Amino acid sequence: MKSLFTKSLVAGAIALSTVTTALAADITGAGATFPYPIYAKWAEAYKAKTNNGLNYQSIGSSGGIKQIKAKTVDFGASDNPVKFEDLEKDGMVQFPAIIGGVVPVINVDGIKPGQIKVTGDVLAQMFSGYIVKWNDKQLADLNPGVKLPDANITVVHRADGSGTTAIFTDYLAKVNANWKKDVGAGAAVKWPAASSIGGKGNEGVAANVSRVKNSIGYVEYAYAKKNNMTFLQIKNKNGQFVSPDDETFAAAAAGTDWSKVPGMGTFITDAPGAKSWPITGASFILMYKEPGNKANAAEVIKFFDFAFKEGKKMAADLDYVPMPDATTEFIRKNVWTKINTK
Repeated sequence: MKSLFTKSLVAGAIALSTVTTALAADITGAGATFPYPIYAKWAEAYKAKTNNGLNYQSIGSSGGIKQIKAKTVDFGASDNPVKFEDLEKDGMVQFPAIIGGVVPVINVDGIKPGQIKVTGDVLAQMFSGYIVKWNDKQLADLNPGVKLPDANITVVHRADGSGTTAIFTDYLAKVNANWKKDVGAGAAVKWPAASSIGGKGNEGVAANVSRVKNSIGYVEYAYAKKNNMTFLQIKNKNGQFVSPDDETFAAAAAGTDWSKVPGMGTFITDAPGAKSWPITGASFILMYKEPGNKANAAEVIKFFDFAFKEGKKMAADLDYVPMPDATTEFIRKNVWTKINTK
């Protein structure tokens, strides 16, 4: 049976794509599943206010980059930021729209959310197949008093090109030398664990973890929260075990000065700070400087301007972190001004 959250995503997609009398002003986007819950919420509010709709295809970051390059959508969305030199080559700009956290989630009987603690190194060993049992000594030593089953670990990963994967593997490569050497980081990697299955989108990973006993996967926190999934605590760079929420995501992002990064594209994983969630990242929007449909490009800018100004509480309610005001002002003055909408 599909989860209620999956059903709501499908319903939301149908609602967002409904043809209205304002069809000419409807805008299209495609890409990352990481921000889909908040984009759907923003789109609902924007539609109610302006009668202008958004049809967003939640197909994964790699798909979003392909769609914008093919010029079949008004904007692409990716959690895996595009390099500045590639943006320049393709005549595009990029800006972060929302901050969130990638969270390891598990399906182990009797374990409550946050009850199991891991280090980044141990997490990498679990996903690489070096640690194959839930009662492995390294896990047991980190979790005295927790009854861990003598059961094999099944790894659930993304089957599609994914910015969520890019954020997750960027973190694992920073905290585990073997992962960096043998697997690396990126939107798609060769998953080394012998016992592993793939899922399409954050939705697919969440569904598979919920279905497969003794599994572990990774999803954007909104999916973990809505599906009542069991997450792990992680030891951060400052040596503190932290749980995922909007406060720990904000703590991780606090030291990032987006204006100093060419193309604004950067990862914020393994960030310092006592409260920082170590697998935090942003989701980015890609647009052409010379868009094929200038009116739609102008509407995309209006949509995200609305989101930045009026969508903060909606973001916080889903445990995303809105972009800081200084960053959104930088985007208005230094990114959107490069897009020719006239």
